Amino acid sequence: MEYRRVVVVAYEAAELLDIACVSSTLENANWHGASPYYQVRLATPGGHPVTTAGALVLQAQLTLERITGPLDTLIVSGGTGHVDAAANPLVVGHVRRLARESRRVASVCTGAYVLAAAGLLDGRRATTHWREAADMAARYPRVTVDPAPIFVRDGEVATSAGVTAALDLTLALVEEDNGAELARTVARGMVTYLQRPGNQAQMSMFVSPPAPADGLVRRIVEHISANLAADLTAATLAAAAGVSERHLTRLFLRHLGQTPGRFVRRARTEGAAQLLASTLLPMSAIAARCGFGTAETLRQAFVDRYGIPPSRYRLTQSSATG
Repeated sequence: MEYRRVVVVAYEAAELLDIACVSSTLENANWHGASPYYQVRLATPGGHPVTTAGALVLQAQLTLERITGPLDTLIVSGGTGHVDAAANPLVVGHVRRLARESRRVASVCTGAYVLAAAGLLDGRRATTHWREAADMAARYPRVTVDPAPIFVRDGEVATSAGVTAALDLTLALVEEDNGAELARTVARGMVTYLQRPGNQAQMSMFVSPPAPADGLVRRIVEHISANLAADLTAATLAAAAGVSERHLTRLFLRHLGQTPGRFVRRARTEGAAQLLASTLLPMSAIAARCGFGTAETLRQAFVDRYGIPPSRYRLTQSSATG
């Protein structure tokens, strides 16, 4: 039987869901007629069982250092043990070796640290769990770490955000291999989204990390979130804060990693996403409420942020009924 060899690499304190989302999605694809069939195997250093971050023990099927190519897909899982794994020459060296023998390479969540340590993300754009993105960027300056998308595909290398984002990444791989209809069938069977686009934001601002520690920045962020339709130019915000534009920009870069202008555009776009999902307001009204001059300006900002037009987002995410 012809099959695609898929190897998932795990290590001590790997995340069980990172592994299961990949293996279950591909096995589901097999049930629904994936061709060629996916043969998914779990590999660990030494072929030893690993205790996952959730304290369950997984038995390996393959010994990492004994695997030989060619492989169809090599996927490295994340987990709380990712820093140790990325510092382990055996893990990193064999991931680097197997990557050369694989059609494509991917990571889930903090598995991106291992790919980065192996040099596989140098000069590439990549993502990881939003909570670890700043740390990864500091450790691996040759990687362009983008904390926003659910997953990123850069050439033959793909990286995904935290945990269940592995579903979205794996569904994208299934669609690439077998077409959109099979991917939709698998998604329905797993009772999950009909595949969120890769550059949909990992998190809405309304369930975002804690507010910035700096009181002035926190006050301006709260003002922006509560007044999306207002004049939110950098000059106006600086005047409200009682500081110069330059100083406000420095504070935003230090505490939020972006300029006031970029933060405002993101806040408005994500506010629009909330209204699209929860109301039946026309596009022009949503644009006005969120500070966009026109529906077309909203559309452009939405595509930049989420990778899809607002009309499509509403079709897939709306909970409103008319």
